[in-house]
Amino acid sequence: MISPFFQSPVSEVRPTGKKLSRTSIVVFRERDVDVDFRRGVTLEGDRGITQQNDVDLVQESVSLIEYAARLKDFRSTQRQECYSLVRRLKILVPFYDEIRLFGACIPPNSVAALSKLKKVLCLAKKLLKTCSDGSKIFLALETEAMMVKFNAVYENLCQVLDEMPYDEINVSVEVREQDMELAVDLMVISSKTNERTVDIAVIERLAKKLDLHTVEDFKKETIALRILAEERGQTSECVVQAIEILDKFKRILGLEVTNIFKEPVKPKMLEKSQSLVIPHEFLCPITLEVMRDPVIIASGQTFERESIQKWFDSNNRTCPKTRETLAHLSLAPNHALKNLITQWSEKNNYKHPTTEDLQSPQGTCVKEEEISSLVEELCSPELDVQLRAVKDIHMLTKEQPESRVLFANCRAIPALVKLLSHPNPKIQEHAVTSLLNLSIEDTNKKLIAQERAIPIIIGVLRNGSMESRENSAAALFSLSMLDENKVTIALSEGIPALVELLKTGSVRGKKDAVTALFNLCLNQANKARAIDAGIVPPLQLLVKDKRIGMVDEALSMFLLLATHPQGRDRKASIHWDAGGCHQRWDPEE
Repeated sequence: MISPFFQSPVSEVRPTGKKLSRTSIVVFRERDVDVDFRRGVTLEGDRGITQQNDVDLVQESVSLIEYAARLKDFRSTQRQECYSLVRRLKILVPFYDEIRLFGACIPPNSVAALSKLKKVLCLAKKLLKTCSDGSKIFLALETEAMMVKFNAVYENLCQVLDEMPYDEINVSVEVREQDMELAVDLMVISSKTNERTVDIAVIERLAKKLDLHTVEDFKKETIALRILAEERGQTSECVVQAIEILDKFKRILGLEVTNIFKEPVKPKMLEKSQSLVIPHEFLCPITLEVMRDPVIIASGQTFERESIQKWFDSNNRTCPKTRETLAHLSLAPNHALKNLITQWSEKNNYKHPTTEDLQSPQGTCVKEEEISSLVEELCSPELDVQLRAVKDIHMLTKEQPESRVLFANCRAIPALVKLLSHPNPKIQEHAVTSLLNLSIEDTNKKLIAQERAIPIIIGVLRNGSMESRENSAAALFSLSMLDENKVTIALSEGIPALVELLKTGSVRGKKDAVTALFNLCLNQANKARAIDAGIVPPLQLLVKDKRIGMVDEALSMFLLLATHPQGRDRKASIHWDAGGCHQRWDPEE
């Protein structure tokens, strides 16, 4: 069974003549050489491919994909189809990586199947090269004929992958899911339709997969993007998108975001210094200031003495960072770290803020008092006071990331969970959005779940206003970053509610729903729950209706579902009829 991700996305132009179907064999003519797998006709230059070394076969196939990915300047009449085909070919690279790990001794059946796959890759390469180098006038005149050729490539690709002996090749489900997760994370953080703050966990997970961890990694990535921009142009869509994602990574790390084409590749800390990088471990997790008197608590975490003492004085018996209950409240001086901070401060001529600075109207103390006051107002009997307070919390948690921990420390989460059941739709909307913002902080995800908020959020997802439903779906996506929450959401009937939003929601609601469902379906049992909840028909509509702009999301979801036995029992197919290209999910095809 092969994912619809590899099937033809072309629907605007219907081919004339012979009807295309998944079960038919498509004959594709390129430079007077036919490819027809029923008759065993080989590509020009590829005769005897089944006898070649299997390791060379894998390497040559990867080289074909890499060659196709390097092609550019596709003719405008076929540009969209070319980029779509290249994107689908590139997803095969992890598949070949897995085969390399499997070893040099590939079973004969697998070698034959891989040989057929290489033939299709040759077809794709030739077609893409024609669209890159060919006559613009000719290609414009032959638009419909070219569309038939693209469909032929997709049809042959689907057939070969359908017949691939995956069990013999031993491609792991885990690796396939990791690559799908990477693709969806990229779609989530690069989405321009969702103005909400992207979950930090998504960005951190993506940075980890891309091996972007240190300042040096970001220097190298910036240089690589400059080179890419020289090749493709600074306004190229892929360059602009890559720079936007890089900027989001930098904000999480605390690096200054600058124009990479004008500024030297030199990391800087946001709002700290114009030329100074402050090591992350020097900052107190509570105040986010350089520590003067670092101390270690029972959890092994280090804090500024004054800040952690205030935390304990407020009757807290947990670690502010890990949330674990502490065995004791003793403070042990961290002399080693204090010496490092002192040496660093002297070397870089860094001076700690004065006491007056810390207690200014913008200081932490005033912020904590304001936050405590707002949390108290959430319980006010006056509707106007409640509405103003929850609206302010919504805005503060959106615009000031550091406030998310402080609000949690002041017990805002239990108060906000209670407001999820408030009869006033505006209060309910601001409450669920505030919880969404708070959940971006990893430690808050557990706190929200501990307050049994998930079933109530799902209730808002079912019955709230459209914006409340959208933000509820986004909140479930954020909470589902924790594996234990994936189970809780599923057992609380969150998957059927998300599928309903996928069917009836706005475009933003559909995006929130499909990303949440994708994350939930990384849990194997949840894939069956999603299929049973009726996820397939709305995904089919998303594949068909390109105006919504969610084809890639829907296809990635199909690919994920196909890794489950219940998904493999059903086969997706593309067929042509009077209405054009339609997606069909047949239970027993």
